[in-house]
Amino acid sequence: MPELNLDIIVVTAILIASLSLLITEKIAVDKTAIGIMVALAITGILSPGETISGFANPAVITVGAMFLLSHGLIRTGAVGFISERILHFSKGNKTRAVFLILSTVALASAFINNTPVVVLFIPIVMGLSCECDFSPSKLLIPLSYVSILAGTCTLIGTSTNIIVSDLSTQFGFEPLSMFELSQVGIPIAIIGIVFLIFISPRILPGRTAPVCELDETKSNRYIAELIVSQNSPLIGEEHIIEYAREQLGLSVIEVFRNGNIFDPVRSPLTVKQEDILLVKGSAEDIVSCLKKQIMELAHGEENMAFGHGLKDDLIVELIVPPMSGLLREKLLSTELQNDPEIKIIAIRTRRHHYSYRKITTVKLKVGDTILVRCPREKLSKIRNSNEFIVIEDIHYSMIDTEKARMAALIFVGVVFCASTGLADILVCSLAGVFLMTLTNCLRLKDAYRSLESEVLLLIVGTIALGVAMQKTGATQLYADAFLSLFDGKSPHAVLLGVIFLSSFCTHILSNNATAVLLLPIAVTTAASFGVDPRPFIIGICFGASACFATPIGYQTNLLVYGPGRYRFSDYIKIGLPLNIIVIVLSSILIPFFWPF
Repeated sequence: MPELNLDIIVVTAILIASLSLLITEKIAVDKTAIGIMVALAITGILSPGETISGFANPAVITVGAMFLLSHGLIRTGAVGFISERILHFSKGNKTRAVFLILSTVALASAFINNTPVVVLFIPIVMGLSCECDFSPSKLLIPLSYVSILAGTCTLIGTSTNIIVSDLSTQFGFEPLSMFELSQVGIPIAIIGIVFLIFISPRILPGRTAPVCELDETKSNRYIAELIVSQNSPLIGEEHIIEYAREQLGLSVIEVFRNGNIFDPVRSPLTVKQEDILLVKGSAEDIVSCLKKQIMELAHGEENMAFGHGLKDDLIVELIVPPMSGLLREKLLSTELQNDPEIKIIAIRTRRHHYSYRKITTVKLKVGDTILVRCPREKLSKIRNSNEFIVIEDIHYSMIDTEKARMAALIFVGVVFCASTGLADILVCSLAGVFLMTLTNCLRLKDAYRSLESEVLLLIVGTIALGVAMQKTGATQLYADAFLSLFDGKSPHAVLLGVIFLSSFCTHILSNNATAVLLLPIAVTTAASFGVDPRPFIIGICFGASACFATPIGYQTNLLVYGPGRYRFSDYIKIGLPLNIIVIVLSSILIPFFWPF
């Protein structure tokens, strides 16, 4: 066991500080990654060349190339075509729609980055919830979970697998083949999907979508935020949902009090003055409520009206995706505020709700939902900006659809060449990007945003930290400490511990950071036992992707938080059992296919 020296102490301090910043998100993830490299270089732990070695790491280049290929498939409509077929074949049947959505998401997520897949399917789920009369909150969390499960089935299904494969070669082991993980990933994914189909409808809340699809043939029902005024008959009302429906003709979706969000279905409460109600109703019912002074407009716009004069105006919800260029920007500095025809009504974050009067300092994060009123013709501008997702609008045409077949052929060629060993995955992915740009399936100027620079920088930063841990002996020290917990235990028990540790860490860090930091420990642990490290390497792949119990550990979980109007506890109730299933099954199946 290596002795504790100054270098190990310094690396440990940097590691603890990095984990703290990544968990609390007090500063941006990419800034934390750069800070890691600066700290390692200044302290002399790493040379300048070692510090930036992650930028030349094949895993980073491959992950970036896969982001671009995914963007090309989305942009040309190669994936959008599938969503249109779902709309066609579902024919209003709820069961058929759910099956088609989850199976399509699983198939797509096995081969392309799951974040854009979930981004694409959120509006589809919201639209079908209106068309097939089911609650979107019953399906959005399973949508995210299925994309994660399917991502573990192939090498390119998630960037974590690519990173683990590349790092394992640096330790002198064989890289993962395209479908090597499938023999364990597919059974786990099938069992997980069956679990979600049968259990999620019983556990997840049944909340209606505030806004349904934007169909001009339907009678207009508007979303409004109304504040309970002084002397309102609503004050003291304990059954606000029934009262509003029977007496006012309005559907109460949520109640906002002191910036906190309450679901009146799950958390009955007595209405107080200054409570803000998010309601849905016809123009006549909303205007009638305002005229009777039962409630007032919460955002305080005197010229905000409903119905007459606003024939082409829509009340829509926008969600902030991971690739938005407005992340961490103040909402009031965005193009929404600068456009005089677009009115910002409110913003809903993961924990709080802010009315228009209180959003002057709010900075945008992934998954934030913004309620706006805008002319119908402005929707195309909002969509094409890639800064927001219009989560209620599902009927829109994809651009450059004539390139869809070419994009699909190029991607199939990449998968075929990589899986048959004709070329390395790095070469295949770069060749795919090159061909997509040559055939105009992909415009690099538009695609750079899809690179998700935060993710790439985090990988680079954690690779540098992993190099420092190896160089100073910290990895061996941590591995020995980990092994001490399993004195006298079998390699099977240690593998279970490695997978559990990976899953635990990925809930508070990113899956990529978890893989980079724990893989050296797993390899060192296997060497200490004198067994083949392959099962432990595979275990890291499954453990680092087993992130179901919280909304913050995985981007797709966070993406569905706002549209589904979920609580943190919703993820625990259905995600924790799924986490246990994945951990237990992978610890049983992995030694069967990769003996110690």
